[in-house]
Amino acid sequence: MARKEYTPEGCFFFGKITKTHGLKGEVTIKVDAANPSDFKNINYVMMDVNGDIVPFFIESSKMAGDKMFVRFQDVKTMEQAVSFLGMAVYLPNEMLPELDDNDFYFKEIVGFKLVDETYGEVGIISDVLEYPTQAVIQVMKDGKEILIPIHNDIIRKVNKKVKVLNVNAPEGLIDMYLSI
Repeated sequence: MARKEYTPEGCFFFGKITKTHGLKGEVTIKVDAANPSDFKNINYVMMDVNGDIVPFFIESSKMAGDKMFVRFQDVKTMEQAVSFLGMAVYLPNEMLPELDDNDFYFKEIVGFKLVDETYGEVGIISDVLEYPTQAVIQVMKDGKEILIPIHNDIIRKVNKKVKVLNVNAPEGLIDMYLSI
């Protein structure tokens, strides 16, 4: 049976190892998820080791809020655990929980057609940019960048079957980008 190969595109950011925990090689993962408890029963995580996405199997774990205390197989001392400090932790995309119809993961909508209630078809979503205060949808149209805020008042409907995202952009926003 062939071993499954993982790529960065096939994974999502799960969290970061922030410190060691105890004296027996455990680490603390600061989990970056809306509902960390969705992941309390995972038995492995992925980490980037010299450019390769490698699985690390979990011997034991305990969840407390947005922190997961983990002991990896074959890591038995605090000295071994220290080598994991600061490492980003990933999980395969297939472990993402199912969302309600109108909810979406940012990377999921890249490639969707963006349609505005007033303007009509704007273009294809090329990226979702995450800024400290706001995530925005990026669409390129006629060589110009259009940024639409991701907000419940703006996103009207997500049709995952036909890959269309319907929005009601603030009045004049799209025209403003196109007139620059």
